[in-house]
Amino acid sequence: MINAYVPILILSIVAGGFAATNIFITFIFGPWRPTREKLSPYESGMSDIKPPRERFPIKFYVIAMLFLLFDIEAISFYPWAILLRALHFPGFLEMFIFVVVLLVGYVYVWRKGALNWE
Repeated sequence: MINAYVPILILSIVAGGFAATNIFITFIFGPWRPTREKLSPYESGMSDIKPPRERFPIKFYVIAMLFLLFDIEAISFYPWAILLRALHFPGFLEMFIFVVVLLVGYVYVWRKGALNWE
């Protein structure tokens, strides 16, 4: 049974060796000409005007993470809907419990004010 994994191991070693060799060759033979522009921080096409004086609000990121969380959980409804007849009542009960847990999480987030955009 271990023989089935030998090609995967060989491929992983060859790929890792190829990547390491390319990085090593580029590091040794590649040009290194640092300039002020190359060493300056860069973010989405905007150069820094001044350093931030206040804390950056993370409200957008919290909303984005909550959206991803509930979106990924909502994607799990599709396979359940396809297999509902094969799962019978136990599958329905499991999905009902899943939806209740989602609802409790949504109400908790709503009560904590994470969905209020102010």
